[in-house]
Amino acid sequence: MSELSTLSPQPLWDIFAQICSIPHPSYHEEALASHIIEWAKNKGFHVERDEVGNILIRKPASKGMENRKAVVLQAHLDMVPQKNNDTQHDFTKDPIRPYIDGDWITADGTTLGADNGIGMASALAVLADESVKHGPLEVLLTMTEEAGMDGAFGLKSGWLQADILINTDSEEEGEIYMGCAGGIDFFTTLRLSREALPANYKTLQLTIKGLKGGHSGGDIHLGLGNANKLLARFLAAYSSELDLKLIHLQGGTLRNAIPREGSTVIAVPADKVEKLYQIKDSYQETLKNEYSVVEHNLTLLLDETEASSQALTTDCQTRFIAMLNSMPNGVIRMSDVAKGVVESSLNVGVITMDEEKAEVICLIRSLIESGKVYVTEMLHSLAKLSGAETVASGSYPGWQPDANSPIMHLVRETYHQLFDKTPNIMVIHAGLECGLFKKPYPAMDMVSIGPTIRGAHSPDEKVHIKSVGQYWQLLTAILKAIPAKE
Repeated sequence: MSELSTLSPQPLWDIFAQICSIPHPSYHEEALASHIIEWAKNKGFHVERDEVGNILIRKPASKGMENRKAVVLQAHLDMVPQKNNDTQHDFTKDPIRPYIDGDWITADGTTLGADNGIGMASALAVLADESVKHGPLEVLLTMTEEAGMDGAFGLKSGWLQADILINTDSEEEGEIYMGCAGGIDFFTTLRLSREALPANYKTLQLTIKGLKGGHSGGDIHLGLGNANKLLARFLAAYSSELDLKLIHLQGGTLRNAIPREGSTVIAVPADKVEKLYQIKDSYQETLKNEYSVVEHNLTLLLDETEASSQALTTDCQTRFIAMLNSMPNGVIRMSDVAKGVVESSLNVGVITMDEEKAEVICLIRSLIESGKVYVTEMLHSLAKLSGAETVASGSYPGWQPDANSPIMHLVRETYHQLFDKTPNIMVIHAGLECGLFKKPYPAMDMVSIGPTIRGAHSPDEKVHIKSVGQYWQLLTAILKAIPAKE
């Protein structure tokens, strides 16, 4: 028995604990999918899967509610796999270990998967709980949302029968989302040239760790440190002074997570090693001062190491460092329409490097299509100056807000009746699948709600216990209040 079983609403928390026990990072959702399908069949529900692996479960209306508009509750099956560097965990084999920490649920050294495991658990709990009153009901669980929205891209028209879609992937209780940003992945590849290290050079590894990381959309406005950009800044500032030679650089693991850790292998003349240590300490103090409010655990480590005797040539190193240091990152523009919401941004998410090439993966987001194009062209231009190659792929649309949405108005009214306060109607700077759903189902009325989740896409991820109860109250009340078909 999980300690989560002591929490209310019990059906939701029991199902979430079960979800945590089955590994389900992106591209490894099959075990969880099979479990859910078997669970649904055992309960007598109609279950289908489509060509891309999405799961659709249907449940008849509660007695007396057969004439209501049909609703589909939607969540995604996968979770973001992020862990602390000193945590031993294989996301493809090991269960997530959730525990109660005061008013929150968090996990032991890893992402929790409340994004979107709580939403998934709520949809399945509605199916399981006969006390929940609802009209004709569908539950749609999509594949690989976090790594490219594969399930949403593959959703076919005519499969869903519902009139209304409630997306459960929002992360703030008291807010109703009716629009979101679109996005595109951007890959920059620089071909490397190498040469032998000069004599009397010492090889060292500089590591930055302890950054918070987080969601590259929902947290991009918080001014958090990006490990990749902070390493590039160090190299740009001190390479000439130290006669530094760059051997290797890596940072980040996912394009949609703000990088928390990164490292670079460098070589300097033996008589400048002591100076390198002094500069490292000075740079660390500079960063601690700049990020004193948002990054309390930022740490720089410098250790001697064994490495390849081949470093980048002077020209290649100059172009690579200059490209990384000048690459934009974070908020590009705030929205004029949705006040307080980021319009366009990008995250320099992953840097990888081998003997022959270096690759930088960014995720660009924007509420408007022209914003995506602007940032994409900016990166193309930078690559031209640096002699790098670029590919932009995986573009997905934003979800255009509809101020006249009947379901949005119903959710707002229901929330006010339940909690005696008016919720915020929001547009989120993150990718929800609703924008893609609008292509095969343009007439479907959509809204997104969820509990309060902090630190999504990072090992600090946690979900607020009380907000889950409030979210459950809201969700079940909405289903009961869905109007009849006209």
